[in-house]
Amino acid sequence: MTDSSFALADALVARLRQAGVREVVIAPGSRNAPLAMALWAAARKGAFRLHTRIDERTAGFLALGLTRSGARAAVLTTSGTAVANLHPAVLEAVHAGVGLVVVSADRPARLRGTGANQTTDQVGIFGPLVTTVDVSSVAELAAVPAPGDAVVHLNVQLDAPLVPDLPVAAAVAADEASTADPRPEPEPCRVSPLARGPRTVVVAGDDAGPPARRLAETAGWPLLAEPSSGARTGDNALRTYRLLLATPLGERIQRVVVFGRPTLSRPVTRLLERDDVEVLVVSGRGVWPVRPPGSSTVEGPGWAEEEPDDPAWLEAWRSADRELGRRVDRLLAEETALTPYDVAAATHAALPAGGLLVVGASSPIRDLDVMVRPPAVGTRRKVVANRGLAGIDGTISTAIGAALGRPDGTRNLALMGDLTFLHDQTALVLGPEEPRPDLTIVVPNDDGGSIFSMLEQGAPAHAQSFERLFGTPHGHDLAALCAAARIPHLRVGSRPELDQALASPNGGIDVVEAVVDRAGRRDLDLRIRALAADLPLPTGA
Repeated sequence: MTDSSFALADALVARLRQAGVREVVIAPGSRNAPLAMALWAAARKGAFRLHTRIDERTAGFLALGLTRSGARAAVLTTSGTAVANLHPAVLEAVHAGVGLVVVSADRPARLRGTGANQTTDQVGIFGPLVTTVDVSSVAELAAVPAPGDAVVHLNVQLDAPLVPDLPVAAAVAADEASTADPRPEPEPCRVSPLARGPRTVVVAGDDAGPPARRLAETAGWPLLAEPSSGARTGDNALRTYRLLLATPLGERIQRVVVFGRPTLSRPVTRLLERDDVEVLVVSGRGVWPVRPPGSSTVEGPGWAEEEPDDPAWLEAWRSADRELGRRVDRLLAEETALTPYDVAAATHAALPAGGLLVVGASSPIRDLDVMVRPPAVGTRRKVVANRGLAGIDGTISTAIGAALGRPDGTRNLALMGDLTFLHDQTALVLGPEEPRPDLTIVVPNDDGGSIFSMLEQGAPAHAQSFERLFGTPHGHDLAALCAAARIPHLRVGSRPELDQALASPNGGIDVVEAVVDRAGRRDLDLRIRALAADLPLPTGA
């Protein structure tokens, strides 16, 4: 028999606290009312920080952003399509290895399959990658394991009455709850010593972390680190690695050690698929990690030698990277109009050490990849990107959540394209009592999807169908949208204007729109790639 809704609500409060949840995002509904009211009461006592969103997709990505910043977050919805709207955030969390807690309200089992309103099969709604725990009793809820790095879906059966005669009392007060972090300590990895000899590079994809940098520095190997890898610092990290892979240096690579989830670059993908390259993959979080054909899995790769590997190999990459970086900068400096590359460079330049930058998928993170010079070790800026599935949805919500989850950071910025911004515009609809971070959102607006112009679809042969199918111009007024949401907005059209805007944040959430031209994007990209064609490269490396 199903326990009363109020008993389940009190038990949920206790279980979330025990699991280390401190942030709760709630989307309104009738069926989830007992749970929402119990969490509200607990938040009033300081057990949680509460966030309310009217759009479940926004709520899911807000919880994702909070969790990616280190806070443990749960998202609560009512039944029916509300649960389905969490699916994009859940999929991103699953593939990125982010321990999101999902709570959905449901009818009791006796009402399933009877045509009851707002009812569907919610058990297993997120597919085989997520296990649903169908909860009808306090005992079942108590047995749910702590989330760790996996997504946990609690589908709670709630029977009428759904609202008590008196306000629901939270079962756990803040001063009575455990403050222990339930996430298990990582087990020490067995060290796999790597031998010197093969010309080796270290590839650091999303969420690779400092181990990638430490191995590259100890062994003396080039570090090919994506912006959101958490490893793009120090002298071994290369700015223009993606372009250098198309040069003879790239052809000479014999071994690759892969950390994290590299998803940005076709040149990196082609490198990992080469038959003449040994690929060693370090196990990471998330489902479907990097597993190129013929690759091997290693745990804790280390450098056992007293001296680094061939110094000439590393210096060849460093020298080429410095020269190619200068060429890229000169080319962009000669452009008369503001480019998306300028916007990426200016945004990162405005971020102090200890700051947070959330980057949207598509072009912005790739522009950042080319433009950002790796900073010194110890001055890293935290760069967050939803690279589990690399979708553009939920990016504003993720940025708000990530900023709220880092109250002690120096500054919060977000960089995303206009389509990404429009895709998540409901994230700007915040109630007057909702926590708001200081967050500047920078939007290079080229009125459409410029990334497709650089892919096969953007070739001149497909020009007739390109705009309608891929360019997708929208003609939307971002200033009007921001005004409707009472969000400060500033439109700029030059690098000096952009620098000035970024130097003077309004506080709270504000938007800086940088107007750029999409018409010449394909040609600009081709000219940048061509800069690597005649680089002077040492013959002995």
